[in-house]
This record gives sequence, C-alpha cells and structure tokens, in this order.
Amino acid sequence: MRLWTSGGELQVRERIVVSAETVKPNSIFDVLKLDANGLVAAVVQHYATGQVLMVGYMNREALEITLRERQACFWSRSRQKLWRKGESSGNVLNVVEIRTDCDNDAVLLRCDPVGPTCHTNETSCFYRRVEEDGRLVLDGDGVAKE
Repeated sequence: MRLWTSGGELQVRERIVVSAETVKPNSIFDVLKLDANGLVAAVVQHYATGQVLMVGYMNREALEITLRERQACFWSRSRQKLWRKGESSGNVLNVVEIRTDCDNDAVLLRCDPVGPTCHTNETSCFYRRVEEDGRLVLDGDGVAKE
C-alpha cells in the first residue's frame, strides 16, 4: 500500500516506523498512572523463584530512589513517609528488574531478598492460605508471630 503526501510517495511501513518513534515514551514516569494520592501499587516478587513476597505502595520519589539505589523503597500510607525496606531489620530487597503492567497502574519489583520479607519474619507476607470455607491456615515458614 502506498500513500501520497505533498512530498511524494510514502510507504506505509515507513510511516508506521516514524509514528512509533514519535510516541515512544522516554521513561516510566511518562506512562505511569498514579492514583489520586500520587501512589502506585508495587508487587514484589522473588526474582529466582517467582514467589510473591509482598505488596507495597510507591510515590514518584520512592520509585526514583528505588531506580537509583536498586533497593526497594516504598511510601508508608500509615506513617505518611518514605520507607526503605530493611532500614531497621537489615532485610533489604535488592531490585533486579522493574516492570509495569499493561495499564501502567502497577509496578512489579523482581527482587533478590536479603532475609525474610515480612515483618513477621516469614519469607513472604502471603503465608496464610484461605480455605474453601473461609478459614485462614498458616502456610508459611512457620515462624510468623500470630
């Protein structure tokens, strides 16, 4: 298929390449959709095993720190301040890779954790399984403070 422009004939393939280049985002901050509070959900996954470790929230500053330092930093909604995972426990999350979802309203941090991720001392914050009848059953490392 050919298009005619004031400059002459233009192949559609060439036009698509040019168009794709002009709309390509320069950074995550060009596409990321923060909520009304300026936050985005951040799912943390173990890089080697794929296990989901926790969910936190990030504002722009937390994401900038995470990108720069390669250790997970979040926004604490309860304390209303930045929170560097492991700042008191030493159980940091070394960030290997960051991804966004298809809607750009959540991020995935693929991490190499140092120590347990959960404040209960479990490997993952998702150590309780919900049974069919709704009961919660501990299904973690067995060290959670319940």
